[in-house]
Amino acid sequence: MPRFVISLLFYNPNIKPYEEYEKRASELRRLAATASYALCNEIIISGHCAEDFDKIAAAYPQEPEGGSRCRACYALRLKRTAELAKNTGFDYFATTLSVSPHKNASALNDAGGRLALEHGVAFLGEDFKKQDGYRRSVELSKVYKLYRQSYCGCQPVFGKNEKEGS
Repeated sequence: MPRFVISLLFYNPNIKPYEEYEKRASELRRLAATASYALCNEIIISGHCAEDFDKIAAAYPQEPEGGSRCRACYALRLKRTAELAKNTGFDYFATTLSVSPHKNASALNDAGGRLALEHGVAFLGEDFKKQDGYRRSVELSKVYKLYRQSYCGCQPVFGKNEKEGS
């Protein structure tokens, strides 16, 4: 008997352009359809919802990668996850974002903890890059022949400022 029955939420309003969003969503659907990924109970694709991200990002046009814009994005995405968990009766919610070496696990877990209290659903806070988690994610991507994006979703919009040193 599995310890968890997992439902996956794909809510990534920060991904630009739309074609990149669709590519990443398609890869999730393909992975979840594999027989060896049987613990996944369901996939919930929330729709692109780019306007959700655009609203919060507008306050941080010059913010560097890893700054306040990222923290606002974490909170936006985790809030949607917490709301879904509460409304669906899930015991926990979590995020896989912490597997990235470019994401601040402490900030993610702080946001998740605050939202857990606000919504009355437990948050499973982890730093998935620990214990070779990132390396393992790269290995699994090769095994499943997964597309691995080369940038954060908002980078086509905000990355220009970072590359120019603004």
